[in-house]
Amino acid sequence: TAPVTSPAAPTTAPSQAPITTKPGKSANGNKPATPPGQASKTKAPKTTAPVDVSAVTAAETEVLKLVNDERAKVGCSPVAANSALSDLAQAFSEDMAARDFFDHTDPSGLSPWDRAAKAGITSLGGENIARGQADAAAVMEAWMNSPGHRANILNCDFKTLGVGVHLGTGGPWWTQDFGY
Repeated sequence: TAPVTSPAAPTTAPSQAPITTKPGKSANGNKPATPPGQASKTKAPKTTAPVDVSAVTAAETEVLKLVNDERAKVGCSPVAANSALSDLAQAFSEDMAARDFFDHTDPSGLSPWDRAAKAGITSLGGENIARGQADAAAVMEAWMNSPGHRANILNCDFKTLGVGVHLGTGGPWWTQDFGY
């Protein structure tokens, strides 16, 4: 999937793309996430062992730092941590793990903007997702090597960021939700 920015589609597993465009196209021309209404292949929910909350917080904090390091290199102001976006990102990372899918559009057909609206968030600008990178440095390297994800990270119009990671078997699952 691709990164998502204002209804579109980036995600990341090095082969995934960020969402930063209008629905139907991703910033880098990759196929967008499954359109709402189309069935997506999902497996039965998995249960996972409890995770060390301090490890999750440390990983999320490190991603925010690395994002701001990259933004500084191109003259963008830093993004500020946003608790509502962090909650949204964390919930999505956990949902991808629990329902065993990897896409910007969830199995119910909800896009990042649909999920944000349900959470009362009106300022979502873009989303990056990734799966399988062991730590913050690895996921940031994957995102920075993907044009669509990189575009979201270096979008100087974005002012806030929420990061969510679910550590568990089959993951980790990473989500960045950017806001205006």
